[in-house]
Amino acid sequence: MTIDVTVRREIPLPPEQVALYAMDWRHDAEWTQGIRTAELTRPAEGGGFGAGAEVTRTARFLGRRIDYVLRVAAYEPPRLLDMVSVAAPMPMHVTYSFEPHPRGTLAAIRVRGGPGGPLRLAAPLFARQVRSSLTKDLRDLERRLTEEQGGV
Repeated sequence: MTIDVTVRREIPLPPEQVALYAMDWRHDAEWTQGIRTAELTRPAEGGGFGAGAEVTRTARFLGRRIDYVLRVAAYEPPRLLDMVSVAAPMPMHVTYSFEPHPRGTLAAIRVRGGPGGPLRLAAPLFARQVRSSLTKDLRDLERRLTEEQGGV
């Protein structure tokens, strides 16, 4: 993997509340940078969302349209959502985690992957852009959830 970026943020709400919203693919476009649409394109074996389900996302990153499919590798609400790309312009592994914290929830997003071949030379630039996007994602997640609470 050419990049491995983790961003964390304390969110002043319980992990169950943060995870319920953040792990629901129907909210992806509301708080995740660049995502225009997200669609459950393959349900989990038992139906609905869970391990084995696939979500197709259409996003914009660095000014380009990117279509990719993430398969849920692990789904342990309210603690963990782990996804790997099965169709994407580059390999990607995305992990969301939500842990109890004295002030609410410690939310984290980790992205591993990135361009291969000659494009791997751009990995440092790519990693900075991913870090910036993830930082904004968690800021927007907190903002959306606290606004729903009437400002915490």
